[in-house]
Amino acid sequence: MAVHQHSPSNLMELESFSTCLPVTDLMNCTTPGGPCGPPLWYQFPVCAAAPFGFVFYFGVKVFNLAVGTPCNVLVMWHITTKKTDASTSDIFICNLAILDAFFCLTTPVDIVNRVLLDDSRVWYFQRFAYGIKDLAPLFLVCICLDRYVAVVHPILFTSIRDNSIRIGISVVVWSFNLAYGISKCILGHPALNGVFSGIILFAFAVMVFCNTSIIWVLRRSVAGKEEMHPVKKKAFKMVLIILAIIVATYLPPVALMPFGSYYTFEVFYCQISISVFSIMDLSCSIEPLLYLSKIECVSGSCCWWSLSEMPHDAKV
Repeated sequence: MAVHQHSPSNLMELESFSTCLPVTDLMNCTTPGGPCGPPLWYQFPVCAAAPFGFVFYFGVKVFNLAVGTPCNVLVMWHITTKKTDASTSDIFICNLAILDAFFCLTTPVDIVNRVLLDDSRVWYFQRFAYGIKDLAPLFLVCICLDRYVAVVHPILFTSIRDNSIRIGISVVVWSFNLAYGISKCILGHPALNGVFSGIILFAFAVMVFCNTSIIWVLRRSVAGKEEMHPVKKKAFKMVLIILAIIVATYLPPVALMPFGSYYTFEVFYCQISISVFSIMDLSCSIEPLLYLSKIECVSGSCCWWSLSEMPHDAKV
């Protein structure tokens, strides 16, 4: 069968139309006004030959529900009950855990609606959930900036340690997230595609800059010394892990955006797009697992490894 190359305008028109109607109205109605069959779990009929991207998508959704949900709840519980060794980034981490836990809990709704119900009202809810998840990297940006200021500009950091500043920033980020989610719910994805692309590019650039700057400062602080301080070494390794996760999770969509129009509809929507954004969704589980990996359990009780023991110029 010949592969048809769709133009960018046709792709946008089809996607725009699909956000206004349930999947069955668009895909399974063979004649205008005729009966519609059950929804396609692989979304587009042309994906029947290669539905592996959607298999990966559902696998990620189930993994996030089984792993991401309890891990994010545990992160929230640990931060809210922690009385000592609190980090200035904990407010941002807790808010990110709330957002990720909500997104993980929407998995049953998403799967049931895609496979069985195909209810237009539920599609609106799903678009809202994906809308607020789209801007989750803004909380990662806040975490990275907080650590960047602490390490690279320690004097400035001492003057902005007040948590009320971080609470205010969190309120602004939540307001932006909710406004974007509601807009995506009403207008659909194509109308906000430029906003999403801009946010992802901005977040990726800021997070890479902040983490590479932290690594540079930590490495420079031990230049000429035989060995790095153990606490600094832990911080250095953790920042390297965070940077690796950022690159692995957010680089694919950043790299994909400029070249979407060069792929056929089948390849882009059935394989590349669904797989790339599934990798982004994995952040719901990876982020809390990274946080929990810094908890050391001694004699049956978990204690938080804090950077409060670190020399002031290396605290992150």
